[in-house]
Parts: sequence; C-alpha cells; structure tokens
Amino acid sequence: MQPASGSPLVLSQSLAQLLERDTVKVELIPEKKGLFLKHVEYEVTSQRLKTSVYRRYSDFDVFHELLLQRFAYRMVPALPPKRMLKGVLTSNSDRDFIKGRCRALRRFINLVARHPSFSEDELVKIFLTFSGSDVQNKLREAFKKTGDEFLTCRISTQAKEYLPADIQVQFSTSRELIYKILSSFHKLRDHADRMATRSADNATDLLLFSRELSTLGSDALPVPSLTSTNNTWAALRPSLKGLSGEFAQLADKAAQQGRREADNVVEKLNLFLDLLQSYKDLCERHERGVLHEHQRALQKYSVMKRQMMSATVQSREPVTVEQLESRIVQQENAILTMELRNYFSLFCLHQETQLIYTYLPITAHILAVFVSSHIQGHREVRAPGWGASLGSGAAWGWVWYLAVGAEALQAGEK
Repeated sequence: MQPASGSPLVLSQSLAQLLERDTVKVELIPEKKGLFLKHVEYEVTSQRLKTSVYRRYSDFDVFHELLLQRFAYRMVPALPPKRMLKGVLTSNSDRDFIKGRCRALRRFINLVARHPSFSEDELVKIFLTFSGSDVQNKLREAFKKTGDEFLTCRISTQAKEYLPADIQVQFSTSRELIYKILSSFHKLRDHADRMATRSADNATDLLLFSRELSTLGSDALPVPSLTSTNNTWAALRPSLKGLSGEFAQLADKAAQQGRREADNVVEKLNLFLDLLQSYKDLCERHERGVLHEHQRALQKYSVMKRQMMSATVQSREPVTVEQLESRIVQQENAILTMELRNYFSLFCLHQETQLIYTYLPITAHILAVFVSSHIQGHREVRAPGWGASLGSGAAWGWVWYLAVGAEALQAGEK
C-alpha cells in the first residue's frame, strides 16, 4: 500500500524547486604573502539569505558534527578530509589539495542548504548568517536548546501510522538500486575526470608546441646561401610563425573544453556522488545504530525479566524485588522509546529515498552537457574559416611541400 499524496511521508518537491532553494558560494580567501598560514579561510555567501560570512575548516567540522547529532536519521553529506598545513603553501600538491577541499566544502553546504529538512533549521541559518567571532559556540548553544529531530518533530511518535506495510521490502529494494547507481556513477565520474584531464594536458602540449614553432619562426639568424635556388628554410620560417598561431588557437579550444568538462560535468557528478554516498552512510547508521541499540535493549530486558523471576522464586528481600521491578519499568520505557525512534528512522529513510529519486534526473542534464561539450569542441576545430590566419595558405602549402618530400624520401629508401 502506497502512502496518500497528502501524507507527511510524501515529498512533493521537484528537482527544480530543490535547486532553487539556495545557491551557496564558497571561495578561498587570498593568502597574505610573507605570512605563515595557520589556517585557511573561506568566504561563504548565501544567495537566498543574502549574507556573506567567513569560515574556517574547523567551523565546518563543528557544524557537520552537530548536524549529524541533530539529524541522525537524515542524509548528512560527509566533509572532505582535514590535513594539517605547516608553513607557507609553496608546493602544487598543497595548493591543489586546498582547492579540491574548497570545491568539496561548496558541494557539502549546497546539499545541506537545499535539503528540505535542513534549509530552515536554526543551525543552518546560524552557519550562513552569524558574523560574530565564535560561531562554533553559537552553534553548540543552538543545538542544546533544540536537541535532535526526534524531539522536535511533531509527528515523530506517530511515524509508524504513516509507514506502508511493506516498508522493509521497499527500503531493501531501493537501497540495492541506489547502491548500484552509486557504483556505476563512480566509474563514470572517473572516466569523465580522465577525459577532462586529457583535454587540459592536450591544451598544455599544444601551447608548448605553438611556442616552439613561434621561436623557430621568429629566428632572425641569417641563412647562408648554399645553392643558387631559393633557400627553403628562409621561406618556411614565416609560415612556421603563422602555424604557431593556429596551434595556439587549438590549445585555447582544448583548454576551454577541459574547463567545461571539469566544472560542468566532473564537479556536478561529484555533487551527485556526495549525495548518494550520504544515503549509503545513512543506511549504515540505521542498521548499525537504531536497530542494533533496539536489539541490545531487548536482550537487556530479557535478562532483567529472568532475574525478576529468579528473585521471586527464591523469595529474596522485598527491596531487591522492588529494585528489579523499577529497573524493568525503566527498561520497558527505554524499549518503547527505541521502537518509536526505529519507526521514525524508517520514516526519515523513506523520505530520504524519495529525495534521491528526485535528484536522479540531474544525471540526464549532466550527461547532456558532456555530449554537448564534445560536439562543441569538434565543431570549433572544424569550423569554416579555420586556418584563415594563414592568409593564402602559404604555411599549409609548405607543410604539404615537406610532407611530399618526406614521402619521396621514404620511397627512395625502399
């Protein structure tokens, strides 16, 4: 049986509505030259809230930790790894690491700011708006006042009433499908990343090739006249200079394609993968956390009942029996609370699964952009007028001349 459309279990938002909730920019603060960096700062700008604040990685870390406590039954994206930095950043690896971490933090905060359960929460608003000196204490104080979602959600204790009878079957089926999608898109992302890297490397090689041609074409050294005929090298040098411009244009087009694929394909795939991974983490928290604690509580309750029966049979002192009865009542209450939390966890899991399905169409957009980028790259290279900078085509004529000469030389060797 499927839940009714008006049920609080059902998420009715579209992908467009989710993406329109907010766009948060995370930019590195330029380092001050000559100073030893103790930490890196980021400027975090919310389009929806029209705020701009400065945050350190440790601020993100505390925020993430409190989100996990506040929304233990929701998809909380993981943070990128932390690495201690010593001295001034001079190596390319350190700079690449910081840039990559900045991109990952941007993905994290955008997924959080667009989540239906997070976007209006006090923790998120404080993180995106508070400009005081100690945002971490401000976040902790806010969490102490609210507690976790189970305590603040008005329907948490009635979650069982909204769950379909086959919720466990639906959960298992969806989990298997989403895990498979996660695995496949990890591979697709890796392939796309390698292609974007190849485009960037190709752009570098083409530019170096262009510069070398330019150097040869700009050589002003006189060419001795060894024969009475026109000197081939003297005539070819200007053409090489012209060819260098053509290769420079090819390098620019390859660089543009590499950036398009890195920004609009690989980074968007990373965002989607972060979301899927957070779903997998949530499933594991549900199975190892709520279900495991519930089973332990039941085992403890069973032991207490046996102790109670043994004490009654052996006619122990009334105080001992009363203490056991009190502990059993407390354990029964704990079990009841855990059962309610278990149903609420399933309720949230069902909603988070719907959220994953809502995000799935973004993959079609990403792949369409990828195809379009390659088509655009081919069209730019094959566009009419390509090579117009060579004027009458003298440079290409000399290339043809050299090619014919090379073929004749090979024929003579045979």
